[in-house]
Amino acid sequence: MLNTRQSRTTEVSDSVVVAVDPQTAYERVGDVTQMGRWSPENTGAVLADPGAPVSAGARFVGSNVRRGFRWQTECVVTAAEPGSRFAFAVRKFGIGKPLLPVAIATWEYRFEPVDGGTKVTEIWHDDRAKWPDAVVSIYDRLVTGKRGFAEFQRGNIRRTLDRLKSELEAEATSA
Repeated sequence: MLNTRQSRTTEVSDSVVVAVDPQTAYERVGDVTQMGRWSPENTGAVLADPGAPVSAGARFVGSNVRRGFRWQTECVVTAAEPGSRFAFAVRKFGIGKPLLPVAIATWEYRFEPVDGGTKVTEIWHDDRAKWPDAVVSIYDRLVTGKRGFAEFQRGNIRRTLDRLKSELEAEATSA
């Protein structure tokens, strides 16, 4: 899937079939503290309320690294539909702590039962709608080394899905 805004792509997605049921896939992805196991950039997350179930409105801080640069983001869960859909929006950014309020991106995961297991779709949406395209173009090249975040995120999504599939299927066969 590809959505564009003027000269830039604002949404990319990819899918993989994982040999587990949708509820299992949802539970694993919905545990944001484990995302660092699959993501090439995320190194983990801490929930604002660690004891509470992750539901729409829940907040967490994600830790990330890219090319040696470390940062944190504050995220809010926007959808938590067990076995079906999980999404969160990145709404603050910071080096030691996420202090700068800025809409950066929304990440969504959809879980669809199919023959052989669950089709997991990961979607990245660029929420920087108010940023001028020229600024985005320069910024994206500097921080990703690619033509834009969409191109960069295509690779990240593919690696995340491949790692998720590998881990969940290995767990299922060893259970």
